[in-house]
Amino acid sequence: MGTAAALTVTTLPGTAAADPETATTPEQAAQLVADASHRLEVVSEQVNEAREVLGLQQLAVATARQDVEEARAQLDSLDGQLRQVARSAYTAGAGEELATLDLLMTSDSAEDFVSSLTFLDQIAGHTTGVLDDVSVAAAEAEQAEAGADAAEAAARQTLDDLSAQEEQLQSDIADYQQQFTELTAAQQQQVQEAQVAQTGQAVAPAAVARPVAASGSAQAAVDTALAQVGDSYVWGASGPNSFDCSGLTQYAYAAAGVSLPHSSRMQAQMGTAVSRAELQPGDLIFYYSPVSHVSMYIGNGQMVHASTSGQPVKVVSVDSMGGITAMRRIL
Repeated sequence: MGTAAALTVTTLPGTAAADPETATTPEQAAQLVADASHRLEVVSEQVNEAREVLGLQQLAVATARQDVEEARAQLDSLDGQLRQVARSAYTAGAGEELATLDLLMTSDSAEDFVSSLTFLDQIAGHTTGVLDDVSVAAAEAEQAEAGADAAEAAARQTLDDLSAQEEQLQSDIADYQQQFTELTAAQQQQVQEAQVAQTGQAVAPAAVARPVAASGSAQAAVDTALAQVGDSYVWGASGPNSFDCSGLTQYAYAAAGVSLPHSSRMQAQMGTAVSRAELQPGDLIFYYSPVSHVSMYIGNGQMVHASTSGQPVKVVSVDSMGGITAMRRIL
């Protein structure tokens, strides 16, 4: 992800000194902040994914523990049944002889006696076999629980590491923003124009496509996404008043009754792949490799997305951003 120092921006004479990057023009300053913002978006999306993975691992742990409890309960029940059979028919030593004699005395015939013995043998053999099977299942459940615990710990460590990177990058962006306030109005305008060039010029409201999706659910997702136009971009946010890129698409599809993970890379693995010519309102468009940004197609060559810090949720041309790596139809 690069070192923290490499993301720090020194803009023009009179601003705070930073090392090693030094921008002597607004254009260079704009490029440095664009690079820093993109790195932060990448890390933030990785943090989003790490949270999703941790949640899945925690669910796996809970499921594994429930399986262990059920297996142990079944073992206890079968063990009790087996002991009852043993007490009824095959107790140790003299007890076994007395049980057999009792069975002989109460049988109506020799055939009945043999049949009863055979039946008891079958019960004991079956119960023992089931007990063995359940013992194996219990051992496997305990092994799965241990594996789930280890996976959860690894996922939590990954989340902690990425969160530390995210915090450092946010600190670097804050340093830039402080320096940004010391630029002249004209220089600030140049930086803002560079940000717009990277994420797309917003389409005027009158020119926004009126999407007609192929299904009611897709229409609900598109309408919800468009209703957020103008909301602020916040890393890691998923609504209702601020969003990052995958938080916006997650929020929009939740309104359609579809659960998406808060991760652009994970969303890029859902649904079915479509080509540019096949795009329909509601389809998701993914950027960069590995995937770290997502937008929603709304028709007429336009898309809506939460682009980057300092830019609101907006409608832009699909061609305003380069680096498309995937297009997926969720519904």
